[in-house]
Amino acid sequence: MKAIRYHQFGGTEVLRVEEVELPVPGPGQVLVKVAATSFNPVDGHIRLGMLAEAIPTPLPITPGLDVAGTIVELGEGVTGLQVDDLVIGMFPLNEHGGAAEYAVIAAEFVATAPRTLPLAEAAALPLTGLAARQAAIELADIQAGQSVLVNGAGGAVGSIVVQLAVDAGATVTAVDGLQHADRLLELGASQVAGPLDLDAGPMAVGGPFDVVINHVRLDPEGLAKLRAYVADGGIAVSSAGAVPADDERMVRTASVWVTPNGSHLADLVSRLDQGRIKLNIVDRRTLQDLRAVHEDAENGKLLGKTVLTVS
Repeated sequence: MKAIRYHQFGGTEVLRVEEVELPVPGPGQVLVKVAATSFNPVDGHIRLGMLAEAIPTPLPITPGLDVAGTIVELGEGVTGLQVDDLVIGMFPLNEHGGAAEYAVIAAEFVATAPRTLPLAEAAALPLTGLAARQAAIELADIQAGQSVLVNGAGGAVGSIVVQLAVDAGATVTAVDGLQHADRLLELGASQVAGPLDLDAGPMAVGGPFDVVINHVRLDPEGLAKLRAYVADGGIAVSSAGAVPADDERMVRTASVWVTPNGSHLADLVSRLDQGRIKLNIVDRRTLQDLRAVHEDAENGKLLGKTVLTVS
């Protein structure tokens, strides 16, 4: 079978198409005929070796943390799934494997694919959805009646956070470039503000807020200023650097570290099929374009969530 792999960390030139043996599922695993994967910014960070110490991963690496496809073989001990099931899943950050014609993944990391989306487009859900769910539900535990600020709301993860917060009954202020305003209002945000002027303080955007969820990379000084946007007794959750806690005001903080989880993914699929969340896929390309997608991401030309189909 064909797969895209790299044997050393480096620039996009390390990505190359190779002919490799068809993988065999071990105990607790399934073999998936891949319909699509998707690009996540962390894919580029891993390829560059930026996370080599934090996430030790043996080379060569077949990138692609998301996968959507059809089960073609079950490993020993797998129950609840069968051949020909359409599934989606996320690989652990130290495994990968979606950028190939076939992939082996642990059965516990997959969920039945959505009924309301083409299978290939469902590849956009796993990592972004799980990261958003971890931030909004597991860490922030957003409740009805709370006020929520989502910084970086226009991105793939932030957009789902907005929807999960609205679905929980919270009032959401979405912060991002105003080119995202109409879409974020359609997703249920009560108001949309342009990029934060952290020196202006929380009242400039209607704060402070019970919950602040941050997806914008800030320096330590910026993260410390963001803490002021959290109301007394509230929480700040960040996927882009740690916001310092404030014990005096009982402001708690937490950081997102996304991990695969089949049951949580199934919950997201259910919400999607019920129309409670939707995905914002900006581009659809073929797996042969993976190097170009990595290049576009490095050069700031990738406009948003990109799905890569496998023919």
